Amino acid sequence: MAGPHLQQPSFLLATLKADCVNKPFAQRCHDLETVIEEFPAKELHSIFPWLVESIFGSLDGIIVGWNLRCLQGRTNPTEYSVALDFLDPSGPMMKLVYKLQAEEYRYDFPVSYLPGPVKASIQEQVLPECSLYHNKVQFPSSGGLGLNLALNPFEYYMFYFAISLITQKNSPIAHHISPSNSAYFILVDTYLKCFLPTEGSVLPPPSSNPGGAIPSPTPRSPAVPFTSYGMHHTSLLKRHIAHQPSVNADPASQEIWRSETLLQIFVEMWLHHYSLEMYQKMQSPHVKESFKPTEEHVLVVRLLVKHLHAFSNSLKPEPLSPSAHSHTASPLEEFKRVVIPRFVQQKLYIFLQHCFGHWPLDASFRAVLEMWLSYLQPWRYAPEKPPQTAELLPRSVSEKWAAFIQENLLMYTKLFVGFLNRALRTDLVSPKNALMVFRVAKVFAQPNLAEMILKGEQLFLEPELVMPHRQHRLFMTPTLSGSFFSSWPPTITDASFKVKSHVYSLEGQDFQYKQMFGTEVRNLVLKLAQLICQAQQTAKSISDHSAETSASHSFFSWFKFTPSEMNGSYTGNDLDEIGQDSIKKTDEYLEKALEYLCQIFKLNEAQLTQMMMKCGTAQDENGKKQLPDCIESEDGLILTPLGRYQMINGLRRFEVQYQGDTELQPIRSYENATLVRLLFRLSSALNERFADQMDMLCSREDFVGRFCRYHLTNPHIIQKIRYSPVLKDRTNQNWGPRISLRFLASYRTLVSLLMMYFIASWFYIGPVGCTFIILLGYFLYAVIMTFFYEGWKPHEH
Repeated sequence: MAGPHLQQPSFLLATLKADCVNKPFAQRCHDLETVIEEFPAKELHSIFPWLVESIFGSLDGIIVGWNLRCLQGRTNPTEYSVALDFLDPSGPMMKLVYKLQAEEYRYDFPVSYLPGPVKASIQEQVLPECSLYHNKVQFPSSGGLGLNLALNPFEYYMFYFAISLITQKNSPIAHHISPSNSAYFILVDTYLKCFLPTEGSVLPPPSSNPGGAIPSPTPRSPAVPFTSYGMHHTSLLKRHIAHQPSVNADPASQEIWRSETLLQIFVEMWLHHYSLEMYQKMQSPHVKESFKPTEEHVLVVRLLVKHLHAFSNSLKPEPLSPSAHSHTASPLEEFKRVVIPRFVQQKLYIFLQHCFGHWPLDASFRAVLEMWLSYLQPWRYAPEKPPQTAELLPRSVSEKWAAFIQENLLMYTKLFVGFLNRALRTDLVSPKNALMVFRVAKVFAQPNLAEMILKGEQLFLEPELVMPHRQHRLFMTPTLSGSFFSSWPPTITDASFKVKSHVYSLEGQDFQYKQMFGTEVRNLVLKLAQLICQAQQTAKSISDHSAETSASHSFFSWFKFTPSEMNGSYTGNDLDEIGQDSIKKTDEYLEKALEYLCQIFKLNEAQLTQMMMKCGTAQDENGKKQLPDCIESEDGLILTPLGRYQMINGLRRFEVQYQGDTELQPIRSYENATLVRLLFRLSSALNERFADQMDMLCSREDFVGRFCRYHLTNPHIIQKIRYSPVLKDRTNQNWGPRISLRFLASYRTLVSLLMMYFIASWFYIGPVGCTFIILLGYFLYAVIMTFFYEGWKPHEH
């Protein structure tokens, strides 16, 4: 009977693989559920790695699996519902996981697919600080391909689930698919709520053998020459808990091992792609970026951050009665207390630093921005709610969050400076970019937040021994009661130590801190305020220009003729397509952002008014834009950085005009190239043939001379010849009286002539009669203009 049992697993695996090709998705999941219920763990052991890979895809991204990132209920409701039920924490897949977990099975996970810093550390035989990897590294036997991690079924399943967000890049999200509505996003939220509950405790495993214990991991061989960097904690709790509880572990310890494992895997797979040393090397512009997070990746991290805030804020308040202190808090409560500073803070800070420095300067940065702002506002996810009477007023940040702000000081200050540097390089006329500036300014302008950040900076910058001065300062504060004085100085010392420990642990002992409320950052804020004023002025100019353009449309605009085309210049830019509604939104966002920045940094109203007046005078008396900001030099005008910004964003521009011979200027898009060349040859032949006669006519002082000078000379060119030494030197050019027929090559002229002949035939005038009327009208117009013409005369040279 042993023979058939040895062959049955391979037969079962082959059958399931064949079903993947021949059966629909819902039927396959139903059959898998039946197999998981009926077969023992020994026979399910061989199909587990294949099943995990068939669901989440292969590590190299070639096998897509169920493509959970693109699976949505709106487009595929049946498959969406079946997949979520199958992978639910109480569904068939988790039952399989716990069934195999009880039998101490292990599965190899290649180290080569781990995040960069972890992979490099293990390959250098340095044990990573995270306890997730302890007792799991398996060195290959002779002839092996590489290092592996020996994972239990729960770890193996969660490793694949977490890393599929990064490895499955062969099937990008379509534009019409929202990542937050995908099956993957919903599963992340479901697992977080199940294993990191904000209410109650973690549900027990749905196993047919609930009393079955999960064995402890196989101890690592002491011969392996691993060393550990940093302070290694076997557990994140006061209670001694191994990463996996042993057989004899108490139920309270078993309660959270899945919670700790899940969170460590999520943080390692999604955030630990940059170590502190790697981040410092990435500051060099010559270093190629090793990992590029996607917008979907950032959205999932934001979901994790928001849930961790809700999880840690659900911590029960400490009892006030002395008798209650003897009662030890549950492991889950202690886990809530340390989950963010011990697990997330450092890796998220480096991840955000990298995104702020390397993310493209476009609207997709909004995902990173909102994830950062979610981390900065844990009070948004606290269980208490503001009173209804204060809903319309800005909610003040409570003093109880001062400790969080101080212990996350760099998250507020250094990343704010990083955002300032990004904002100074973006086009603030774009409503999406203006919205990002508004969002950041609104968050930091919350009442009492700037004061608490400033207090955190003071704690970091104050000397170590300032107890007498600090105590004297507290006694001078009238709002504190006498019973509070004795305990306050040690609290301040402890707070100062925590702030300094936070900064130095993230940036190193040699870090030069840049104060958020210092002079340098204040100057950056003033520069941003100036750009906001300029962007508002630009938006207003675009709005006025759009209104004037729409009001000045003529009949010939139907034929694509506009004044800008006829004079050969174009004064608009890509922002003309924004529209009036978007321009209005931009102005509202920038106005409120400027108001919030003034509140945060206590900007001088007089200085701000002067700045706005300077931006308001960017237009001269005729309503035309001034030249970009320049400085005089021996080589002429040189653009300043502000001038370059003005030109890039269309705030100001040089009035570039063609100053040469109008007959030789480039052929325009509204001209017929063949006609231009033929008419130029005809004009040149006429000018060479009748040059002397035209000079004689233009030299006359009577009406004929004035008439010829008006039509055969270009007064603008003559003035430029008179005052420009460059044009005077061009002796090979014929600047005298001449005939120009180039206007006949314009499509507008051709269409006008066709329309005139059509009108003539309609009224039975005939082409000859119509031509006579046109010439007569033009002659009368020319005679009238000649009487008012007082241009260049030959004797004035």
